[in-house]
Amino acid sequence: MPGTRTSGQTSATRRPTSPVTLTLVDLPEDGPALVDLVSSHEYPFHVRRHPTRADVESRLVDGSYLDEDHATYWVDHATEGRIGVVTLEDLSDDTPMLDLRLVTEARGLGLGQVVLEAVTDLVFTTMPEARRFEGQTREDNVAMRKTFLRSGFLKEAHYREGWPVDGGAPLASVAYAILRRDWESGTTTPFVWEDLEA
Repeated sequence: MPGTRTSGQTSATRRPTSPVTLTLVDLPEDGPALVDLVSSHEYPFHVRRHPTRADVESRLVDGSYLDEDHATYWVDHATEGRIGVVTLEDLSDDTPMLDLRLVTEARGLGLGQVVLEAVTDLVFTTMPEARRFEGQTREDNVAMRKTFLRSGFLKEAHYREGWPVDGGAPLASVAYAILRRDWESGTTTPFVWEDLEA
């Protein structure tokens, strides 16, 4: 499985001073701890704002955390401790997708960028077939959108009314991605949004 690491191993990284360690969740042994962590926090900008224990347990059973297309990692910080989990999705494709969930106490501390950079390093150092790495968030998640930009990602799509909101009108889903060659060079390759005239 692309990106698979045994519990206790950490990602190779281009940033040796990174305070973030990513450790593959060891299932089924880590299942109860994963259920506890994910279900005990609210995620205001996710489609599932407050996943229940039953939600997480169901996703464990159907392979949404670990199978040939998914890999989930504990996110541990050198001084803050365990600050969340990240699931990489679509691993059979050449563009893995990001699902990042930070615990409530870790938000607003400026940790998003260092976590995203560590995850990006993991993708491009352990998945040789990955050409791009993509993440999506809803339009009003300004903090995450800025985190993508500061981490070398580029906005590639704006799906109007593409993000369902429980009890409210749908919002836009905004997609950001980074190319392997941009990660390697430390640059961001721009493109022209409107390259055609009507």
